[in-house]
Amino acid sequence: MTKTLIALVIGALIAPVAYAETAALPKDLPAYSADKPLPVPEIAKRTLDNGMTVWVVPRDGVPRGDYVLAFKGAGLAADRADMPGLASMVAGLLNEGTEKLDSRAIAEAAQSYGGSVAAGAGTDGITVFANALASKAEPMMQLMSQIARTPTFPEKEVTLAKANALQGLKAAEAQPGFRAERAMLSAVYGDHPYARTQATEESINAVTREQLQQAYKQRVRPDQSLLVVTGRIEPEAAFKLAQAAFGDWKVEGDALKATKAAQAETEPSFVHLEREGSVQSAVRIGRPAIPATHPDYVALRLTSTVLGGGFSSRLMQNLREDKGYTYGAGVGYRSQASGGALIASADVRNEVTGKAVGEFFAEYKRIGAEAVSAAELDMNKRYIAGGYLISNQLQGAVAGTLAGNWLIGLPPEFLGEFVPKIREVDAEQVQAIGRKYFDPKQQSIVVVGDKTVVEQLKDFGKFEDQ
Repeated sequence: MTKTLIALVIGALIAPVAYAETAALPKDLPAYSADKPLPVPEIAKRTLDNGMTVWVVPRDGVPRGDYVLAFKGAGLAADRADMPGLASMVAGLLNEGTEKLDSRAIAEAAQSYGGSVAAGAGTDGITVFANALASKAEPMMQLMSQIARTPTFPEKEVTLAKANALQGLKAAEAQPGFRAERAMLSAVYGDHPYARTQATEESINAVTREQLQQAYKQRVRPDQSLLVVTGRIEPEAAFKLAQAAFGDWKVEGDALKATKAAQAETEPSFVHLEREGSVQSAVRIGRPAIPATHPDYVALRLTSTVLGGGFSSRLMQNLREDKGYTYGAGVGYRSQASGGALIASADVRNEVTGKAVGEFFAEYKRIGAEAVSAAELDMNKRYIAGGYLISNQLQGAVAGTLAGNWLIGLPPEFLGEFVPKIREVDAEQVQAIGRKYFDPKQQSIVVVGDKTVVEQLKDFGKFEDQ
């Protein structure tokens, strides 16, 4: 199912409720059926002697296996302050050459197994993804083992990766949203590693093959890894394949220290980034939040969705549908292993920059001052639950969700607990979360745009030009 089709399905489900107050529904429409719970699979678990954790989720269906190999503490937060983005290059080069195969041979091997293999880096970890026909489980597991255990970081591939990264950075820095993101991360996280997840021209140019090899040795380790196997395979067979592919992988040296806890609160800052001649302003509003393991996690997910998590959210309806200030406005809760952030965004016309910030804060105040109606609360619960169920239909997505949750400290059981927990949140909790995390006095503001808009912002704080 494509992302577009998924969006249409979700939109069709929630639109009638979203506009119930403005357009009466026909009386003969049937009631919504009860939410269907996510079928929680039995997860077979085992730990290899070298510390690698293996979870197996058998599923009937297409004759395919999906594999996710995650390495905790290996991501962008582990990069040195002067080498932001190094983890992305380490991950991207894992499948560009091993001791036995070059990049082309790796791609051709994966295709011959009826699948693909790739790797990437996030804030808290590095992840290798693969899929193959069920009958090719053994060779695909062996290929993943080569990629994880014996990458060679060929000099020509490093040179190409650096050139591509520089071109990508050049394109990104031309976008006001990229500049706003960098400034907001600094405002929210200060000098914490979470503030330094964007590569710079200096850090890309400084990368050497030797640095990549050293970073790999420190981060890609069996004792800091989780292998999730989903698909048409029995647990014992999967454990046997994992043992054969990874069981003799030795742990060498000490693991990197865990990322220190990020600040949960900070003094707000107000930043203007000049973009001369721009006809619109990129507005970002944010504050530190909480890690995924915090007791407020689920309620904050729901509250942020009510405010700005979808087309029917309050911010979207206010700034787009009512005021016409922007094509889109929202707020996202970013949950990580050692902290989190709440960051709202909108790109607005120059002449309404100050008014737009005012409307953001009006909605922030309202969410903490007034109880959410039963209809609006139910609409947002259905939206979250429906999106979660749809996104976790495919076995590869289940493997990815399990590994992603593990990287940020959530247990495997959370896969099936999330929707029931969302359903349990009441209006009083949403209002309390609103007061706790969406007080306008707690928010930093970043605006990228022409200097003429700064005068509109004087009531919100003293803005510094950067």
